[in-house]
Amino acid sequence: MASTSPEPSTTAAAGDVAETDCSVQIRRLEVTDHEKGFVDLLSQLSACPDLTASEFAACFADLAALGDDHVILVAEDPAAPERRILATGCLFVERKFLRGGGKVGHVEDVVVDAAARGRGLGIRVVCRLVEIAKEAGCYKVILDCTPELRAYYAKCGFVEKGVQMAIYF
Repeated sequence: MASTSPEPSTTAAAGDVAETDCSVQIRRLEVTDHEKGFVDLLSQLSACPDLTASEFAACFADLAALGDDHVILVAEDPAAPERRILATGCLFVERKFLRGGGKVGHVEDVVVDAAARGRGLGIRVVCRLVEIAKEAGCYKVILDCTPELRAYYAKCGFVEKGVQMAIYF
């Protein structure tokens, strides 16, 4: 399951500036984000063993080599005394033979730090990922979520479609 822990469904819609924390910057993941709690944040979503700085750097380099086909965004407040990653989300762009070699965007690994929820950060990250997918020429963007988060992702324009199934190893 990709996107299971953004923010409570009481968060404001993307355009609702009153509940959006504009001091927080949405940007691409940087290798120095290891020091800012990126892996700890992911562990709020799913089991995520700690990575050493060198392991993180190697994984970062592998993902960075995929270029714009694998985009990880983070939310950070540059003015905060303790620079921590507050939210993250990922976009994977899949090339298809369908639709004349079209592209599909997959939104994955969306999580907002428990202490930062309710500030609109998850919606900002997801909406920016959708914009990136559109700019990349994707004909659709899909994600998986728990039933409890349907309304949350509907705020970002997603509609329920089909059934997700999985095999885990």
